[in-house]
This record gives sequence, C-alpha cells and structure tokens, in this order.
Amino acid sequence: MSDAQRPETGPAPLLRDFVNTLDIDCAVDELATPARLAGWLAGRALVAPGTAADAADLATALALREGLRAAMLDNHALAHAGAAASAPPAGLDEAFARLPLRVAIAGGRPALTPLGAGTPAGLARIAAAVVESAADGTWPRLKVCQEDTCRWAFLDTSKNRSRSWCSMRVCGNRTKTRAYRARRRTAAH
Repeated sequence: MSDAQRPETGPAPLLRDFVNTLDIDCAVDELATPARLAGWLAGRALVAPGTAADAADLATALALREGLRAAMLDNHALAHAGAAASAPPAGLDEAFARLPLRVAIAGGRPALTPLGAGTPAGLARIAAAVVESAADGTWPRLKVCQEDTCRWAFLDTSKNRSRSWCSMRVCGNRTKTRAYRARRRTAAH
C-alpha cells in the first residue's frame, strides 16, 4: 500500500500527525505555544473549539510528542527478528502519568478512556491512541525516518516492514548519496 493509499482513519494517522507537528528539517513547530496546541487539538476534534491550554499542557504535549517519536524510532529495531524492546523513551512515562486516563469496557473490550474535558483530556486521547494502535496492529508500523535531519513519522505499509525513510526520493536518496561519497573518499585514500 502506498502513502497515497494509506488509511487516514484510526489511531495510527493521529499519532503520525501528532509527531509530525515538529518539522525538524524546516525547524517549524505547530505546537510552539499553548494557543497553537489548543488549536491543533480542536482541529482534530480532540477538544472542544475554544479550549484553552497553558504552559504545563504544552510541556506535557512536547514530552508526549518527543517520547512517541523516540518510541517510533525504536520500532525500526523491533521490526527485525531478534531485536529486543529498549526501555521506554525518557519522559514518555512521565507524560503518560500526567494524563487523565482510566480503563473502561467500551464496545465489549477494554479501552483507555480520557477523563474530563480540556487540553489534558485531548492529550489523553492521543495516549489512548497508542493502545488502540497496538490493538489494531498498526503500532509496530509507525516509524520515524532514519535520516537524522528529518525524523518525520510515517506508517510503514511495506509487506516486510522494512521501510527506513519517510521518502526514498528525498531522505533515502540523501542517505545513499552520503554513503556513496564516503565510500569514494575512502577508496581514493
């Protein structure tokens, strides 16, 4: 399945889009302020329009986002046979702990349910999407580009789960070109 054909519903696209609120390559952060965080959450119907966010909410969101990015980077290693899971990324457990969640039976199955309203509940919906993604099998396919200057999140839809870059045309080409030039320099010496 190509990127153009990937499903845009369910927990995986939400998690991918949340991690991609920071474009490392262009140094653009969609969550740069509490107001922008609240707007992003409202734009995805995770909070009611007009919901306010504060500095503590923003700190939790950034810790959650970067913890998820690190966990998705770890999914590359886990995709290969014999690789063991590493410890949870720094800050991710603390971010999860600050979110108002409880276990409930929904539709005949256990699920994490956000408590209350407001920005913490909106962020809790993102945390709950991690568990939903694991349940539907998409979590191991959520990865980030292995190009150090990119780290863009993507859903690996390849059959063997071996995709390494967000785009072979851009990041894959950059990586392979650097490796080729390094080999040529080594051979020349």
